Amino acid sequence: MSPRVRFAPSPTGVLHIGSVRTALFNWLYARHNGGKFLLRIEDTDKVRSTEQNTKLIFEILEWLGIDWDEEPVIQSTRLVRHREVAEAMVKDGRAYRCCCSQEELAAKKEKALSEGKPYKYDGTCRDKNIVDAQSVIRLKSKLDGNTTVIDLVQGAVTVENAQLDDFVLLRSDGTPTYMLSVVVDDHDMGITHIIRGDDHLTNTFKQVQIYEACGWTVPSFAHIPLIYGPDGAKLSKRHGAASAVDYRELGYLPETISNYLLRLGWSHGDDEIISRDEAIEWFDLRNIGRSPSRFDMKKLQNLNSHYIRQRDNASLLSYVLPLLKKQIGEIEEKRILRGMDGLKTRAKTVVELAEAAAVYIAAPTHYDDACSKYVTDVHISLLRDVVSVLDQIGDSVTEEQVAQSIKELAEKRGVKLIEIAQAMRVALCGRLVSPSVFQIIEIIGTNETVSRINSFISCSVYPGSCS
Repeated sequence: MSPRVRFAPSPTGVLHIGSVRTALFNWLYARHNGGKFLLRIEDTDKVRSTEQNTKLIFEILEWLGIDWDEEPVIQSTRLVRHREVAEAMVKDGRAYRCCCSQEELAAKKEKALSEGKPYKYDGTCRDKNIVDAQSVIRLKSKLDGNTTVIDLVQGAVTVENAQLDDFVLLRSDGTPTYMLSVVVDDHDMGITHIIRGDDHLTNTFKQVQIYEACGWTVPSFAHIPLIYGPDGAKLSKRHGAASAVDYRELGYLPETISNYLLRLGWSHGDDEIISRDEAIEWFDLRNIGRSPSRFDMKKLQNLNSHYIRQRDNASLLSYVLPLLKKQIGEIEEKRILRGMDGLKTRAKTVVELAEAAAVYIAAPTHYDDACSKYVTDVHISLLRDVVSVLDQIGDSVTEEQVAQSIKELAEKRGVKLIEIAQAMRVALCGRLVSPSVFQIIEIIGTNETVSRINSFISCSVYPGSCS
């Protein structure tokens, strides 16, 4: 039978990058095995769930090319079904109503903790046959024996049933708990394999008991180790970024995120650069490790640099334009496109690419502090000579023609070519790193080049803004 897997995020927060990896692994498993990938939005927490977060879930999955095969299930629309299952379990004697008050439960918990014992519900109402509709519904958990899960990643994991209590399935207000709703939804959606983070492993033993109590087929489970930060702590915002939206806004391409997350905890020999088609062909749960993975921003940046270089210039332009905070005309777009080959060889992120592309739009309004070493009287004198040289040649020139003219100037002045080129780069770009300064001049023309250099020379305050 073809597998049916699901991704079931909660819109109570922005989609975590670890959750994106879970979605990717589920999607790849389905695609590799000719199965179905389904999406469920677990929005029953109405206080913290937001429409914006739900929208972002769809948006990020689409951005990453993770498509789903059936209409997404919205969990909050299924509350009646969840209650029906709980009521049926009471009727069949597999669950029971409990009228213990919150104060009574709190007192029992406090007593257990004061005695150094783990707290679990003691089954006070288990055999009372309570009929009060306002009471909670608890599962009649097994009192003895073991529950074993043959996990497809972790191997066989066993827990003594005596460690599990009669946990709540339905609250007194009629709302289901996570334990109940997730099992009912997975059953009704026909889910055959549940691939999720290993922080859910302890929940699995309780959920297996619900499956068995209902007489339903228990799906296969695969619990993936979590992603940690460089310091060995669970990956969070303090490590620089945590949500998928963060990484998109930082300028990482979707293929970079997919490739990097794939290699966090899964491997195929020594392969590091893995295409989407290769990932589908090679993906297997047996190649997922049991140890947590550590997020390495440097590796992510290096991978992103690779994919930026591989991208065609037109698609990169579509990423760059929204990041440039001004109106861009057709002339400027053509300039950026012409200069993209030189831009993308140096950029680690799309944000860096956009910042560097600004050179083709207008003169810089700010100069990096590191540029100050090129504002000496000698360099200003050299720049005046550059203006004289450029005034003698036409506006439309090639990179080679400019390079040759400036090389001759350097020889005439008895200085290294790099000294003049860096001073020109500062004047044209406001920074010490850029594409070839001669290529820049070819693209923006000598007239604009001369204008920018003259503006730089006339700046009275440095470093800072010049108008």
